[in-house]
Amino acid sequence: MTSPRPLADDAAAAHDDAALSPGADVPDVAGTSAPERAPRSAAASSEHVGETEVDPEHQMPSGRYRARTVSFVQRSGRLKDRQQRTWDELAPRFVVEPPRAVGRTSVDPGFVLDPEAVFGRTGRLVVEVGSGQGEAVAHAAVESPETSFLAVEVYRPGVAQTLQRLRTTGSTNVRLMQVDAAVLLGSTIAPGSVDELWLFFPDPWHKAKHTKRRLVTPGFADLVARALRPGGVWRLATDWADYARQMREVLGASEHFDVDLDAPRFAGRPVTSFERKGTEKGREIVDITAVRRG
Repeated sequence: MTSPRPLADDAAAAHDDAALSPGADVPDVAGTSAPERAPRSAAASSEHVGETEVDPEHQMPSGRYRARTVSFVQRSGRLKDRQQRTWDELAPRFVVEPPRAVGRTSVDPGFVLDPEAVFGRTGRLVVEVGSGQGEAVAHAAVESPETSFLAVEVYRPGVAQTLQRLRTTGSTNVRLMQVDAAVLLGSTIAPGSVDELWLFFPDPWHKAKHTKRRLVTPGFADLVARALRPGGVWRLATDWADYARQMREVLGASEHFDVDLDAPRFAGRPVTSFERKGTEKGREIVDITAVRRG
C-alpha cells in the first residue's frame, strides 16, 4: 500500500504522533523487527547498493547474489518516542516477522504464510502493497471487520503509524509485514490465496532516469496474478499521469486480467493526505481495476 508522494519528498514522510487509546486482544503472531520509513507506497527492499538490491532467489556460484532494481530507497527507521512505545506494545501482536533470507526485508524462500494461523480465522484476504501510514487499511478494517487485511510496508515509521491507528480504532483484523512485496507475492503467499490486492498511489519516480524503479511492470503483474484467486481483484490508483499511462499499458497487455482502465473510484478507498496533496496540485486521480481471469 500504501501511501503517496515521491520517496524523495521528505515532507511527505511526516507522521502523526497523537495519543491513542488501547485496542482489543488478538491472537499472537511472530516477532517485531524492521527498518526504514515511507512517504509514498513502497514495496521492495533488502540490502541495497545505489538503486539495486540483492536477490536471494538468484545466488551465483561465487556465493554472491545478483542485484535487481528496487522501487524505493533506504531511509532512517528511527521512531519517535511515542511511536517506539506503540511499537513495543503492539508489534508482537500485529507485525508478522517471517524468517529472513539475506536482508532485513527479505523472506526465506521456503517460508509460506498461513493466513488462518496469522489471523486466527478463515475468511477473505485483502493485501495492501505499500500501506504507508495505514490510512486506507485502518479505514477498511473498521468498515469490513469480517475481512482479513495484510498491510505490506517496508518503512518502520509507517508501520508504527499504522499500529497507532489500529489502537485508536480497536481493529483486530489487520496484520503488517515489512517485506519485499515482490518476494511476498512470488513465494511467501500461496498461489491463488488473495481475494483483493491494493496498490494505491505508488511512488511515481517521475524523473526519466528513475522510471525503471516503478513497481507496476509486466513482471510485477505476473506476481500479482499468481497471488490472486480467479475472480480476485487488483485495485490501483495514482495521481501521476505518466504512471497512469504505464499502468494502463502493462495491465492492458497482460493475459492474466480483464481490466477497467478508467474505473470509478473505489468506494472503500478513503481520501488520504497524499491524495489531497495531489488534488490540490491539480493532478487527476486515476483508478484502475483488474480482475484475475480463471
